[in-house]
Amino acid sequence: MELVRQVGDLKRSSNAIIYRPEREKQILDRLHQQNNGLLNRSAIEAIFLEIFAVSRNLELPERVAFLGPEGSFTHQAAESRFGAMSAYMALPTIRSVFEGVETGRVRFGVVPIENNQEGVVNETIDLLLEKDLRIAAEAQIPVHFTFATQTENLRDITHIYSKDIAFRQCSKFLSDSFDGLQAELVPVESTSKAAKLAAQQPRTAAICSHIAAKLFDVPVLFDNIEDSDLNRTRFLILAKDFTNQPSGNDKTTLIARLPNTESPGVLAEFLQEFNARRINLTKIESRPLREGATFRYWFLLECEGHADEPALKDILNLYRGDVKSVGSYVRVA
Repeated sequence: MELVRQVGDLKRSSNAIIYRPEREKQILDRLHQQNNGLLNRSAIEAIFLEIFAVSRNLELPERVAFLGPEGSFTHQAAESRFGAMSAYMALPTIRSVFEGVETGRVRFGVVPIENNQEGVVNETIDLLLEKDLRIAAEAQIPVHFTFATQTENLRDITHIYSKDIAFRQCSKFLSDSFDGLQAELVPVESTSKAAKLAAQQPRTAAICSHIAAKLFDVPVLFDNIEDSDLNRTRFLILAKDFTNQPSGNDKTTLIARLPNTESPGVLAEFLQEFNARRINLTKIESRPLREGATFRYWFLLECEGHADEPALKDILNLYRGDVKSVGSYVRVA
């Protein structure tokens, strides 16, 4: 830690970046390769992410915003990257997280971008076009829901609170457990808010994360009630003026506003440039431009590789002004 403090002094004097996801990955890979003990990779990563977080706070304390309130899955994702010791700020909307990073109130922001069962978060994608921010890293966490209530008998429950997407992801449990019962499903802003309401109101329940139930001291009646045990959500870590060095296992997010998309073949020709250079596209989303009365679209793309690699740099130069990178970062499997 004394060496960390000295490194922090050097980084502050040179205005160097404190958070280096690609460097952290290199360390974790090296530790995994050297490991002959009983700890698996996940255990090593959990331990060293906390060491990284403590070290970063010693080098330069940096505030991290997340889509709140406390106990949300986004809070969990933030802690999975920045550790329990970092300084966190819970914000009420995805837009407020973007604006917190944009104005410098926080150094990093954590927002959801997609769930593997329900699809993308359109607000996050739209704000990537609207705001001039960078993607510093991504995180994935398994999403497990609990059924928390102060009521012992399900028949006595009158209202069940949760986020709308959580009701859809737990539809089988709700159908099996409350068939013929009169409990009303009440959508709220977050699963944490649901836990808070269930703590305050008798004869109600919440579908929420285990951490939210614990935070608001609501007894958990059932665990892991989601329809699929493969349920996962992916999150983006946002920053301003942030650049990662190539790690050898990167992903790049691109925004494309192609001219004359009404003309036949324009989009196909653009996508063919990736195929010709053997660049694997992993995602493409179209979103309305909302300019004028015509139906025009812009595109968010994700591809393997770093924007500084020759093949991808060729495409960015070829479509200069129409396509831009919003971040190259370590790819999470």
